[in-house]
Amino acid sequence: MDSSCRSVLNSKKEMPFPPPLPGRMTASYSSKQKIMGCSSGNNFACKPTPNMWDRLFDEGYRADILINTDSGNIIYAHASILGMASPVLRHMLNQSKGKGRQRIISRKGRGQQKSISIRGVAHEAVRVFVRFLYSSCYERAELMEHILSLLVLSHAYVVPRLKQICERQLENGFLTTENAIDILQLALLCDAPRLTLICHRFIIKNLKAVAASEGWQVMKESHPILEDELLGSMIYDDAARKEKRIKMKNRKIFVQLYDAMEALVHICRDGCQTIGPYDKVIQKNQMPCQYESCKGLEALFRHLSRCKLRVPGGCKHCKRMWQLLELHSRLCADSDICRVPLCRNLKYRIEMQSKNKKDDIKWRILVRKIVRTRSITGAPYFSLAFT
Repeated sequence: MDSSCRSVLNSKKEMPFPPPLPGRMTASYSSKQKIMGCSSGNNFACKPTPNMWDRLFDEGYRADILINTDSGNIIYAHASILGMASPVLRHMLNQSKGKGRQRIISRKGRGQQKSISIRGVAHEAVRVFVRFLYSSCYERAELMEHILSLLVLSHAYVVPRLKQICERQLENGFLTTENAIDILQLALLCDAPRLTLICHRFIIKNLKAVAASEGWQVMKESHPILEDELLGSMIYDDAARKEKRIKMKNRKIFVQLYDAMEALVHICRDGCQTIGPYDKVIQKNQMPCQYESCKGLEALFRHLSRCKLRVPGGCKHCKRMWQLLELHSRLCADSDICRVPLCRNLKYRIEMQSKNKKDDIKWRILVRKIVRTRSITGAPYFSLAFT
């Protein structure tokens, strides 16, 4: 090997390595990026922090827009940021081109600046609102202090994120009997259906206390239709709760009747304690059954066998037992093999005596409701005819 080749090889050993290709970074290179505060991967640009945007808003560096608020105060801002954060403010800025320019000499610098106005709320509320447009950050104490004004501003200037934050804060423990009416009217104006529903339920639940508040008295004069709607909702809710209680009570009765039919079949098929079929012997040490109605039905059976009246309507206990037997015959799937007394006779009589259609319709409705209620409760349905 000649001297020229040796010099080339020695120079290659001393040559630095080339930089990594895009998307392929060494560990040392990525660690340097992390130290500099840059993101990893192919993105080599540093991400701005919210503090930078807050500083930009607080210092008003190269601000080109003036926001006039109530009491003559001014907020300095940047038109590009406001236009990107709110479509309404973008339209206002476009409309103000060539109009309302003021020559301002202050610590912000010298120059012509456009101006817009945000009025109707406190100056501090507008300041918190504009700060949120910069960094999407806020101080909780300031937010809670001006939350109603911020809800109005976020709705009026179409800032969905801020509106969602305000609604969530109002829903979580902010409602009281004193401000419920005001928040309800504000939710209706700002198109906040979830907040409207929560306020509505809170007012109906605490109507007596809310009706004694100052907001209710103001609403009666300014918005009487809303008062009528709230009172109508209260009446409707009371009627719905009453109807629900009646349905639950009737369902309980239907379930008890079905349980009584099961206990009746159990007594006539298996026997329980002292009463049983003629072809089975009841053991003295037999344990009581699981049916709650069994004991009462046994007492009715004994009474029916010993009662001397036995006249329809003459004895209420006998009448109840006859009604249970007829109900069983209407529920029974096969009266020919059923062991319940008089099941087949009663079913035959029901089929023959179809003149009184009104009573027959009542019995049919009762049977249908008992079966339907039992199926709704989740219990297994089975035929009431047993061999």
